[in-house]
Amino acid sequence: MTETTPPWEPPMAGTEAEQLIGSLERLRTTFRWKADGLDAAGLQARVGASALTLGSLLKHLAVVEDDVFSIRLRGEGIGEPWESIWAGGPDWPFTSAVDDAPEDLYGFWDDAVERSRARLAEALAAGGLDQPAGITFDDGRSPSVRRLLCDLLEEYGRHTGHADLLRESVDGRVGEDAPPDWRPVSGRATLPGSRP
Repeated sequence: MTETTPPWEPPMAGTEAEQLIGSLERLRTTFRWKADGLDAAGLQARVGASALTLGSLLKHLAVVEDDVFSIRLRGEGIGEPWESIWAGGPDWPFTSAVDDAPEDLYGFWDDAVERSRARLAEALAAGGLDQPAGITFDDGRSPSVRRLLCDLLEEYGRHTGHADLLRESVDGRVGEDAPPDWRPVSGRATLPGSRP
């Protein structure tokens, strides 16, 4: 019997872009697996004194995806759905998630990731990792696409660790990676496909 490599596993040997995207897809998948299949109570469960929940992390990371691949990569506005519903402040995704239905929280993240995949693929086809992103800071510097990917990997690494603790407190789900045959049962998430 041959073990099938899950589509979110980074290549054993690939280009720099394939490695970075593969690592990001593994973290996205692990995060989504940790958050998958929960009702409102599960998505709002907290650990200790922390205000973090899986629901607030789903919404926050959805906003981060659109921030990185709209504002920072393209130099555009954040787009929908955020422009219509944003109520202000950097903590808004965390504090407002308690009012969102589970299907909305899963939808925010699932849709943002799909938009991000398309925008990143387009950028890589147009100029690769070394090209400057569309945002320019006050000092005149622009990050490269590589830097944006590295920053997003860091963000997912931090929050996937939070998700580990939160999910274990809800129903005991533990593990470093999603099982190879895992498929989302909530939302409309799609698993990563082929890498550029």
